[in-house]
Amino acid sequence: MALVPLPRSARVLIVMMSAVGDAVHVLPVVTALKRHDPTLHITWVLQPGPASLVRGHPGVDEIVIFERKGGWRAFADVRRKLAGRRFDVVLDLQVYFKASIVTALAQAPVKLGFDRARARDWNWLVTGPRIPPHAPQHVQDQYFEFLDALGVAYEPVEWNLGPWQHEQAARDAFHAGLSRPSACLVIGSTHPEKEWGAERWAALADALWDRYGLQPVLAGGRSERELETEREIMARARHPIVSTLGVPFRELVGIIDGSALTVSLDTGPMHISVALNTPTIALMGYTNPKRTGPYRYRELIVDAYGDPGEDYPVSIEKRPGRTSRITGEQVLEKVEIWARTYQ
Repeated sequence: MALVPLPRSARVLIVMMSAVGDAVHVLPVVTALKRHDPTLHITWVLQPGPASLVRGHPGVDEIVIFERKGGWRAFADVRRKLAGRRFDVVLDLQVYFKASIVTALAQAPVKLGFDRARARDWNWLVTGPRIPPHAPQHVQDQYFEFLDALGVAYEPVEWNLGPWQHEQAARDAFHAGLSRPSACLVIGSTHPEKEWGAERWAALADALWDRYGLQPVLAGGRSERELETEREIMARARHPIVSTLGVPFRELVGIIDGSALTVSLDTGPMHISVALNTPTIALMGYTNPKRTGPYRYRELIVDAYGDPGEDYPVSIEKRPGRTSRITGEQVLEKVEIWARTYQ
C-alpha cells in the first residue's frame, strides 16, 4: 500500500539541483511517474549544468533554474519563481542544506523526503512524510524508494535520455566522420582523486586502436587539469585521437550514444553512458561502486575501491589514493570482456 497515494494529474516538484550524475539517476523516476500517469505535471529545480542535459526530456514539463553562483540571491530567485504556486507533492531527493531551503520554500501538502537517519543538514525538519528507513543501497535504488512510497512501479528502468529526434543527424554526422567505430574515453573529473594518469590513457588509446579497431575519442570538460591531460595523451599516443573536450552535454549524448564503448572515470558522463545503454567500463577507486558506480554493466567495473577479496559495505566513505592504483592491464581485461560480450 502506498505511503502517499499520488493524485491523478498531480503537480509534482522535484528538488535535486546539482550533480549531473544525480540528475541522470532522477530520470528513471521521472519516466516512471509519467508512465504511471501521463497527465502529471513535473517541475524540476536544477542548476544550469544538469539543466542543459535534461532540457527537452519528454517527461519534464518545466525546469526552474537554481543559479548556485548567485549565493543567497539564488534562493530569492527560486522563491520568486515558486511564489503563488501550489504543488501536490514535493520529492526532496537531495538532502543537503540548499535543497532543504528550496523544499521549505515550496508550497505543498506533501513534501516527501528521506528518513531521518539518511537526511543531512537538518533536512528532515522540512519534509513530511518521510520514506521508511532502509539499509544503504545504490543511489538509483534509493530514489526508487520514493516511487515505492507513491505506489508507482519503476520497472522497466528507463532513462529516455535521447538523443532527441532533432539531435540524431548530428550524432550520425559525427560518427560518419570517423574511420572506425569509436571508444569514448572520459578523461576528466571535478575531483583529482578520481583521475587517472595521462600516460595510461595514451597506452589504452593505442591498445584500443591496435587490438580492437576502435577510434579513441576524448570526452570531458575544459578545466586546466583536463586540458593538460589531453595534451599529454596526444603527445604520447602513436595513433590519431579525436578530442571533444568541452562539448555541450547534449552533443556529448550523441557522441556516447554512437560509440561502441565508453571507458570513464567516476563522473557524470559515466552515468550518461549507462543511461544510453552504451557498454561502460568504469574506473572506480575514490567512491564506493556499490553506491555510486554504474547502475548497469557491473561486470565492467574496474574496482580499486576495495582490497582484493574485500566484501565492503555500501557506504559514503571515500578512499583517497585508490584510482591511481588501476593498471592498464586491469582496464584491458574489462575491454576483453566487452569484446566477448557486447561486440
